[in-house]
Amino acid sequence: MNHQPEDCVVHVVDDDAALRRALRFLLDSVGWNVRLYASAEEFLDALAPPETPSCLLLDIRMPAMSGLELQQVLSERGIALPILFLTGHADVSMVVQAMKSGATDFIEKPFRDQVLLDAVAAAVRRSAETLADTGRREGVRRRLQTLSPREGEVARLVALGEPNKVIAAALSISEKTVHIHRQHVMEKMGISSAAELARLMLQADPSALD
Repeated sequence: MNHQPEDCVVHVVDDDAALRRALRFLLDSVGWNVRLYASAEEFLDALAPPETPSCLLLDIRMPAMSGLELQQVLSERGIALPILFLTGHADVSMVVQAMKSGATDFIEKPFRDQVLLDAVAAAVRRSAETLADTGRREGVRRRLQTLSPREGEVARLVALGEPNKVIAAALSISEKTVHIHRQHVMEKMGISSAAELARLMLQADPSALD
């Protein structure tokens, strides 16, 4: 999964204008697509769900909405954006809270350029993996939605490992009809086994076979 830096976005949220400029200069120097925000509120106003690999360089302490509060808002909105916290304070409790809430990493100011660049690259790789996983799940969901209600019922029982005879009895249909539905399910899903069907259904919805 190779993404060029210019295809990826690094969002920088920090109330220190000089640091924002320095970060833009550094990140520009290796080709990252950089977007700067002076506050968490400004970032939220401009935010759309990420469609390309991206990460957030976020100051932990800011006036008005703090970095931790912004992290909470993103979590509530279901936006999976890797966060690298920038902190100039030896505030261990804030860092621990941030990491427990899903932050990817934290970087202490002043930082070494290469440390920050390596952390950004790792966060963007994580974002790319998340987007790819999401894309695969959505693709499976779309294929499952092409099944008729009866095919969906058969598919679930097939994925649970039930033989055609048991499925027929459970759904009050003939074994021949089960066989036909089973073939249609396999064709629509592009697979050839019950195990593959189970894997796909669980990928789309972890509770699908409960």
